[in-house]
Amino acid sequence: MSALPRIPALISRAGTASALTAATVAASVLLPGLAGEAQAATSPGAKAVKVAASKKGSPYQWGATGPNRFDCSGLTQFSFKKVGKRLPRVAADQYNATRHVARGSRSVGDLVFFHSGSYVYHVGIYAGGGKIWHAPGTGKKVRLEKIWTNNVWYGRVR
Repeated sequence: MSALPRIPALISRAGTASALTAATVAASVLLPGLAGEAQAATSPGAKAVKVAASKKGSPYQWGATGPNRFDCSGLTQFSFKKVGKRLPRVAADQYNATRHVARGSRSVGDLVFFHSGSYVYHVGIYAGGGKIWHAPGTGKKVRLEKIWTNNVWYGRVR
């Protein structure tokens, strides 16, 4: 028997004040990944996502750390600095400075590190839904984009 038929009975017994709680619990059972993303909405990482999003359309420039031009690690460093967190300058050092998390435990605001073997070559900020905010490369602008490979690691800024 699925959990769905039991939800109306839970809501009718729980009353109006508890209906939202029951729905939230039911949603977290049916869609477990969503709960982690919702809980992270007020984290420094979630705030850093908003900072990165505010830089949409800013041009890429190698070595740039903002406020108007960025490279990939410059955008992540800038975004977290605005919310009171310090990160090293380059992607590989940022990876080493984060608490590593599994894909299934990622949250909005975690850093997404693109790698080839042990070499970290790119970083973005996880925005949820399999997407990141990042500064992609020469001739491109800061944008929201779907993660295009499985060769990624996740790190949570401490």
